[in-house]
Amino acid sequence: MRSFSFITLIFVIQAVCAIFFVSDILLTVLGLRSSPISWQTRELLEIVAALGLLLGLILGAGAILHSMKEARQVRGQLRVASGAFMELLEEKFDLWALTPAERDVAMFSIKGMNTGEIAGLRNTSEGTVKAQTNAIYRKAQVTSRPQLLSLFIEDLMADALPGVDVEPLQQRQSGTR
Repeated sequence: MRSFSFITLIFVIQAVCAIFFVSDILLTVLGLRSSPISWQTRELLEIVAALGLLLGLILGAGAILHSMKEARQVRGQLRVASGAFMELLEEKFDLWALTPAERDVAMFSIKGMNTGEIAGLRNTSEGTVKAQTNAIYRKAQVTSRPQLLSLFIEDLMADALPGVDVEPLQQRQSGTR
């Protein structure tokens, strides 16, 4: 919210200064100025307006640099989260003792591909993929793709949800109740 207010302030400063310059030119060109102002006052107003535009430029550049820094940090966090997710996948696949073929099918399934797409990518029949999918579900103790995916989501969110007991889920996954 603070960032939005800051950018709004930059916009307002630049808009006021731009309006000053445009209105000054229009009033002069159209001859609508009723009483001329002293050249000292006019120069002072122009200097203030120019400084306002310069300030807006500097603050805008600062806001852009800040946004770029935040974007780099978010991309770094996303890379870490992606790596953590892959580690979690590998841990679960090891825990469930999935074969290399089952690992591939599980990975494609988690990515949201259907049986036909997985069969096409693996150069196997849909029946083979269905059998491997059933073996994965049996080893993971789930009955569907959404349940399989929820195992990973729950593990990733466990640290982020204080007070939520994930122990029963972890016991179910490891086979100890």
